[in-house]
Amino acid sequence: MDIQAALQWVQRNIDAFGGDPDRVALGGQSAGASNTGMNVISPLSAGLFNRAIFESSPTSSAQPLSLALTRGMNFATAAGCSGTSAATAACLRAVSVAQILQLQGTANANGPYVTGPMVDGMIVPITPITAWTTGQFNRMPIMGGNVQDEGTFGIGITEYFSGPPQVPITAAQYVTNVTNTYSGPEYPGGPNYPSGTAALVLAQYPPGADPQATFDLVGTHPGACRNRHIDHLWSQWVPVYEYEFNYQHAPYYFPPMSGFAPLAAHTIDIQFLFPGWHGGILGMNHAPPNAWTTGEISGSEITLSDQLVAAWTNFAATGNPNWSGNSPWPRYVDQEGVPEYLSENVPSLSTFTNAEFSASHHCDFWDTIIVYQP
Repeated sequence: MDIQAALQWVQRNIDAFGGDPDRVALGGQSAGASNTGMNVISPLSAGLFNRAIFESSPTSSAQPLSLALTRGMNFATAAGCSGTSAATAACLRAVSVAQILQLQGTANANGPYVTGPMVDGMIVPITPITAWTTGQFNRMPIMGGNVQDEGTFGIGITEYFSGPPQVPITAAQYVTNVTNTYSGPEYPGGPNYPSGTAALVLAQYPPGADPQATFDLVGTHPGACRNRHIDHLWSQWVPVYEYEFNYQHAPYYFPPMSGFAPLAAHTIDIQFLFPGWHGGILGMNHAPPNAWTTGEISGSEITLSDQLVAAWTNFAATGNPNWSGNSPWPRYVDQEGVPEYLSENVPSLSTFTNAEFSASHHCDFWDTIIVYQP
C-alpha cells in the first residue's frame, strides 16, 4: 500500500518533472522483488506502472490471511497491545522502534511474527502462482533474474554471528539444516520417497569435503529452478528478459571469515546497479581471486556496472533492456536451443540457453521436488 501511494504520487506529478506516466518502472531486490510481484498482481496497482523488475527473484508464493492475522495478533500481544479495539491500534502506533526491532528477531534470523507477502483478498486477491498461470495480473514487460550463489548470503550471516570466532558449518550441521529446510508440507516427499524430501536432497547433495559450499548449492539451485518455472509462465503473457549474475569476485560487506567466500552472493549485484551502495554498517570488502582488499568496484567491474545501468535504464524507457532488438540481451521465448538468459559477468556479457541454465542448477532434480501452491 505504501508503494501504491508512492506510485499514485508519481502519476499525479510526473509531468512536472518531464516524465511520462506511461513509462514508469517498479522494481526491487529480494523483498523488493516480492513487493514488486504483489503490485503486479494487485488490481489496485493497475495503470500505476508499466514495467516490472525482479532482482532475486520472482514472487512465487504468499501466505494466507489467516496466518498473517495470527502472527499480527501474537505480535500485538508480545508488544503489550492485545485486543482488537481502537485502543489496541493506538497502543501499537505508540510502540517504539527499538521494541519493534527487538520483537522482529535478531540480526541472524527473523522472529515468529514476520509474515511476508500475503493474500488478503482485496489488495492481493489471488496467489502469485494462480496469477502467473492464468494471466490475472497487470500485464507489462518483465525483467528479472538471480545471482549464481544466492545461498552464500544466509551462510555468511550465520557464520558471522556464530562467533567470535566465526567457524564454517560442519557436515552434521549441514545435514540438520537440510533436514529442517526440506521437511514439512511444502516438501512432502511422495510414494517413491517415504523417508521424505530431505532424505532425497541429502542423497543428491551429500555434504562432501566442504559442507558449506554444498549448502550454497542446496540454497541456490531450487530458487533458480523456481525462477525458470515462473519465467515459463510469464512468457505466455508478456515480454520477459532474464539474467543470471555470474561474477564471483565483487566487493562484499562481510569481513573475511574461515571457509567462507561470498562468490556471487545474494545482494552482491546491487552495487553494480546503484554505484556507491556500500552494504550497510559492516562496510565493504573486495575479494579478487586470490586475496581480500577493501574497496569499491573498479576496473572491468565498472564496465559491467555501466552495462547493467544502461540495460535497466533502457528497460524503464522502452520495456526492452536493449532499447530495441534482441542483443546483447535475448528475450526469453521458452524455446530449446536458443539463447534465453543473459550472463552478467566480467570481463564480458554472454548468453546461455534454457537447457544450459537448467543443467547448471540441476533443475531435472528440483523440478520434481518443488511444490507450487495454487
